[in-house]
Amino acid sequence: MPENGPENGPENGQDKGPDTDDDRAPSQTVKAQLALRDLILGGDLKPGDRISELPMVERLGVSRTPVRMALVRLEEEGLLEAIPSGGFSVKSFTERDIFDAIEIRGALEGLAARLAAERGPSATDLLSIRDCLEELDAVVATHLGGGNCFPDYVELNARFHHMLLGLAQSPVVERQFERAVTLPFASPSAFVMIQQEVPEARTVLTVAQDHHRCAVDAIEAREGTRAEAIMREHARLASRNLRYALRNRDTFDRIPGAALLQRRGRP
Repeated sequence: MPENGPENGPENGQDKGPDTDDDRAPSQTVKAQLALRDLILGGDLKPGDRISELPMVERLGVSRTPVRMALVRLEEEGLLEAIPSGGFSVKSFTERDIFDAIEIRGALEGLAARLAAERGPSATDLLSIRDCLEELDAVVATHLGGGNCFPDYVELNARFHHMLLGLAQSPVVERQFERAVTLPFASPSAFVMIQQEVPEARTVLTVAQDHHRCAVDAIEAREGTRAEAIMREHARLASRNLRYALRNRDTFDRIPGAALLQRRGRP
């Protein structure tokens, strides 16, 4: 048997085949997963559409192994469902599903806030999240003064929620949260961009920022029950925005994932 050496490796121009170790690398699977999710949430793939490996290999420009793994992960997230005869299809969601997803996110963030308060965050972590709050204060002030702050607010809002999860010091909670917010409309920023069109947008944005500050204050004061209640209530602002969006078709259609919603009795 010949020894392994440069003359026998891919460096010599040898074809590595369709399913190589490089293709199995996490980066390739993540690339396929993100691309597929974008196709689904963007409406390119619609509820009931069947998704098979080979067409996606050509469409996404990666080999079968990462596509196969990406499909399985999206099924675990809840965006796809397996078909008994093989392959997957895009799932649809009811309005109740969306409200439940928001409620789950609120429960997990509430749990994270309580654990953070009970375990006690470090002074460094508290300083970092308060710096984020200061930046959010400036962005909200810009909005209240008539400026367009929503792109900046989306980024900072996502950072704040990520940092709050980190304060819990619980990889278990973080994993469950990351899984929950992959569902359409469940992430903390899912409805921020339509918030500017809600009639009481100024009030909602002010209340949301007050929730952020109160939650951090409660965590620092080691008030776990209060911190949990605040973050649960904070998630319900998304439900409030969702109800507005459901009454306004043009607004709702601009939300990523809107095509997945079953809108019974609606035009």
